[in-house]
Amino acid sequence: MKRNYTIIPLSLLLLIAMVACSSKSKNNADSEDKQPKSTVNVPLFDADSAYQYVKAQVDFGPRVPNTAAHKACGEYLAKKLKQFGATVYNQQIDLIAYDGTLLKARNIIGSYKPETKKRIVLLSHWDSRPWADADPDEKKRHTPILGANDGASGVGVLLEIARQLHKQQPELGIDIVLVDAEDYGPHQSYTGNHKEEYWGLGSQYWAQNPHVQGYNARFGILLDMVGAKDATFFYERYSEEFAKDINRKVWNAANNLGYGRYFVKEKGTTVTDDHLFVYRNARIPTIDIIQYSEETGFYENWHTLKDDMDGIDRNTLKAVGQTVMEVIYKEK
Repeated sequence: MKRNYTIIPLSLLLLIAMVACSSKSKNNADSEDKQPKSTVNVPLFDADSAYQYVKAQVDFGPRVPNTAAHKACGEYLAKKLKQFGATVYNQQIDLIAYDGTLLKARNIIGSYKPETKKRIVLLSHWDSRPWADADPDEKKRHTPILGANDGASGVGVLLEIARQLHKQQPELGIDIVLVDAEDYGPHQSYTGNHKEEYWGLGSQYWAQNPHVQGYNARFGILLDMVGAKDATFFYERYSEEFAKDINRKVWNAANNLGYGRYFVKEKGTTVTDDHLFVYRNARIPTIDIIQYSEETGFYENWHTLKDDMDGIDRNTLKAVGQTVMEVIYKEK
């Protein structure tokens, strides 16, 4: 039988092969494009909601240990955390202040995914300063303050985060720790020895006696004075010493979200605050988001009777809250 053969030039064969490979690559690319991409849906932080949580605390009056307002506010905070789906732990403790005063204090902890070993801890103090010792009116310097920014603002942000956690939980377990007796340090007129340990009494206790035996967290974020208008937050220097990478993580997240005017990528100064004791006593690297600069010090109404709701700005609450949520929801 006779066969007919068609002779195809080598160059044409190469061209056909290239076209086939190109078509296959395109099909693979199209197939990959159609595959669902792994993205993290970070909930939107509601600044109006956070503002109301700040106001609710301030409406109790000064939250000074050993007062009825303090006790009532503590019940409110524990109730809200439970309402938002947290496993709630209460540490009812007796603490001794710098002047020997016995403080009936209470640390309140709300845990999400308590069974998960990979954890992040978020902290804020919920007590308010017993004296307006920085008030311009000397006659008022022994009057307790409302502490809208210094105390209630950080807690308000964390309550809104708790509300969001109830609806959608991130991959890691989250612990919200509301510490007491942070601001019962010496009055400015005190002439005795000043010690760091006179501040942050509740956080010192929690770090040494955590709500769960053997507790540990990957890192911590402390919120303190995070509600004033046009607030600026610098890298706090203790945080730089033991949690520099966390500082960068948080400040980068803030700047990527467009909050660079709040989170300034410059070094600030050291602040004796709860994060220091959490690191020293629990070895959890914890940063401090706090309004303080070497030029102006703390915000203008710090430890005065003007630390009220007039000084709270929703935009600042939003910047801080959304940034923290961006970090905790994207942590793997």
